[in-house]
Amino acid sequence: MTAWPFADAPTLVAELDEALTCLHTSRGWRERLGLAQPPEAPAMPLGALLALDEPPGLEHRLRSEVLRDGHAIENTPVSLRGKARLTRGLLSAWRAAPDAGSPRLVLSVTCSEDLDTALGELRQLRTRHELILNAVGDGIYGFDREGGLTFGNAASMDILGWDPEHLIGKIAHDVHHHSHADGSPYPREDCPIYAALRDGAVHRVDHEVFWHTDGSAVAVEYTSTPIVQDGAIQGAVVVFRDVTERRAIEQQREAAYREIGRLKEQLELERDYLREEIKINLDFGEIIGTSEALRQTLAQIAAVAPTPASVLVLGESGVGKEMIARAIHARSERADKPLVKVNCASIPAELFESEFFGHVKGAFTGAHRDRVGRLQLADGGTLFLDEVGEIPLSLQSKLLRALQERELERVGDDRTIQVDVRVVAATNRDLDAEIKAGRFREDLFYRLSVFPILVPPLRERPEDVAPLAQHFLERACAELGREGLRLSQQQADALQRHDWPGNIRELKNVIERAVILGKAGRARLDLAMPGDAGTIVDPPPTEPGPEGPGGHAGFVTDAEIRAREKANMLAALRHAGWKVWGNDGAAQLLGLKPSTLAYKMKALGLRKEI
Repeated sequence: MTAWPFADAPTLVAELDEALTCLHTSRGWRERLGLAQPPEAPAMPLGALLALDEPPGLEHRLRSEVLRDGHAIENTPVSLRGKARLTRGLLSAWRAAPDAGSPRLVLSVTCSEDLDTALGELRQLRTRHELILNAVGDGIYGFDREGGLTFGNAASMDILGWDPEHLIGKIAHDVHHHSHADGSPYPREDCPIYAALRDGAVHRVDHEVFWHTDGSAVAVEYTSTPIVQDGAIQGAVVVFRDVTERRAIEQQREAAYREIGRLKEQLELERDYLREEIKINLDFGEIIGTSEALRQTLAQIAAVAPTPASVLVLGESGVGKEMIARAIHARSERADKPLVKVNCASIPAELFESEFFGHVKGAFTGAHRDRVGRLQLADGGTLFLDEVGEIPLSLQSKLLRALQERELERVGDDRTIQVDVRVVAATNRDLDAEIKAGRFREDLFYRLSVFPILVPPLRERPEDVAPLAQHFLERACAELGREGLRLSQQQADALQRHDWPGNIRELKNVIERAVILGKAGRARLDLAMPGDAGTIVDPPPTEPGPEGPGGHAGFVTDAEIRAREKANMLAALRHAGWKVWGNDGAAQLLGLKPSTLAYKMKALGLRKEI
């Protein structure tokens, strides 16, 4: 039998049969394994020479590629068994055809301690890098120049559910980036990830989604960075993160800002209403009076206030219809909710619908933001429709529907808003005549006038004039800083005799004028009363005794004070020779401004004596 030609070779050479059983080994390999020398060396399996699990599939390659197909394997990294440990080497294998019998497999391995060390360090470096990449909370994908996936870290699987090992070599866009958030197709050529492979630029995106293995969309932001070597693009790295929670927080924040904006607008409107209420309270005060006509009105208020019934307040202009509405609201179960006033006479016709129902941004030219309508603002409270007869006929049907159905739609919005309001309306018009003339809907009239209240004019309750005048006098003095002004009995009688066509509003204005013109503790009602009503005949001047004229201790009447002032002014004018202006003029003598003296002379009817 011919000796095996490599038996004494110091290198690592072996011959195997078709079953991968080692028939011959070189001296170098036997020494490495500590085996006996021929002819004592027994046959052994391939696993005695190499660790067959690294690289995976080595046995299969040797059987199929080398023995069956005749292809050689060159410089394949393998792990060599030794006496104490495994070392790395590079394996080459080829098929040998003997003179007789089945083909044989020849192995040749180059083993180097330096190579083994280098490969070990390479493995450690790879492991370290994988640990670092897997420790990152963001998902990381690596792509080759063709767009195939080469790497994926652990976070990518946590975020998307895809196992990177199953995606290696695949086009990731086709797997989890194939559609937009709305489900519409997302062509690969439009994908910024792969754009980095074409233009070499960094692409940052924060408004797209990746698709999870469960079919759900994951909101992501990502950066696609090209890998460039020697001026050529070799691939790309994509770093992405799940921003679903952040997007939800942003949406909640935006919704909160919108709600804050809406509440701010509502608070501003309520503030304006509150300011207006305060002003009105200062102007008109409480409902004051003891007349029988007023007591009947107050009894009606007490009866209807606790109910949800709509109230129509009727009366002349200036009788205090709004005060009646406020009294109804204050005594109702809605007192802790807003009382919202709409002055229907002051709203331009084209803005009625927006004012009543509100609008959304962009509903019409000038609608730069959402607006809450008065009906919605009064939700849970009371809506006071002042001058209700001024509502355009075209809007009355929509208002009627809103009151009947308790719902509305803002201008430009298709969303229905539920509202619960109690309506108190007021008018000085004859609505029956308006209905007959076709300017007011009869069904809306019946909806508003469930409980009508007629407020009597001031001329029908003269006994209430003096208390009201005293109330307005105190208010005006507090506002204007005038202390000690009072009404005399003669002034009260004059007020009571007046017809007051402007009702309470006119009375309030007269008292304010009297306070402004007042001096020396006296309100000048004579100068404040309109027309002939202000003419109060002064009695001739008298010298008050210890108890004053008429036995009134400590005070004089307004007529007496005015008579004394007129006499004093006349004396000064005569002393100055009827010279009003300049040095030694009557104005200087009296300590008045010349313009003031001229005004008072005209008011008192004083003219230069001839």
